[in-house]
Amino acid sequence: MPGSKEIRTKIKSVQNTRKITKAMEMVAASKMRKAQDRMRAARPYGEKIRNVAAHISHANPEYRHPFLVERDTVKKVGIIIITTDKGLCGGLNTNIQRLALNKIKEWEAEGESFEVCCIGNKGLGFMQRLGANIVSQVTQMGDRPQLEKMIGSIKVMLDGYTNDRFDRLMIFYTKFINTMKQEPVMEQLLPLSGEKLGAPEGAWDYIYEPEAKVVLDQVLMRYVEAIIFQALSENMASEQSARMVAMKSASDNAGNVIDELTLIYNKTRQAAITKELSEIVGGAAAV
Repeated sequence: MPGSKEIRTKIKSVQNTRKITKAMEMVAASKMRKAQDRMRAARPYGEKIRNVAAHISHANPEYRHPFLVERDTVKKVGIIIITTDKGLCGGLNTNIQRLALNKIKEWEAEGESFEVCCIGNKGLGFMQRLGANIVSQVTQMGDRPQLEKMIGSIKVMLDGYTNDRFDRLMIFYTKFINTMKQEPVMEQLLPLSGEKLGAPEGAWDYIYEPEAKVVLDQVLMRYVEAIIFQALSENMASEQSARMVAMKSASDNAGNVIDELTLIYNKTRQAAITKELSEIVGGAAAV
């Protein structure tokens, strides 16, 4: 059994660790609220541009944007995977990576190849270990992600689809359900399906200036960017929620370890006192 001094050192060490995890839990809770506010703030714009894109896609049949055209055969898939830059958030990254890996195996079994855009350091490291063909990447997005910082990497993937470098564009991210639950999801980004855009409530046409092609190119590009930014906002809120829960669990576990070590320390101390008393009594009896 370890000595009293060693146990006291262990208790002190675990107490210090608990202070750190408790502080990280409180920081994550604060950041989670801000991330949720940003996520909710991004939703109205996403809904509005989705409605506009739905009306445009139904209103102008003479020009079909490449984003709306379904390919006959799928030989190559583009993947955007959104993960966190930092760890200590439970199984958040592991779950989304597992989902992506399973889908990649399915596509490879069907003879489809893939190219990857990584948003977040953890996903980048995972894809590098996998030996995937990474064509663009964004890391160190911070707590307040800016669309301008990731626009270049997104455009590489969108141009790849427009130039027929791949036939489908998929996005993997973690959807925020509530504080205790975050769900890894895969969505088809391109081609834009009717279900994704939704059907407009009424039918009307637009007057395009200068022409339909220019306007559609801009609006649908903004729409896809809005979907990706919304996914990133959801992932940020999920990250902070998962980190808060993970740090709370770590703090609780540290408390249990401290209780166990304190019990062992008290037993060791009591045994030492009993032994000392026995020696004193034995010495007195010998005299």
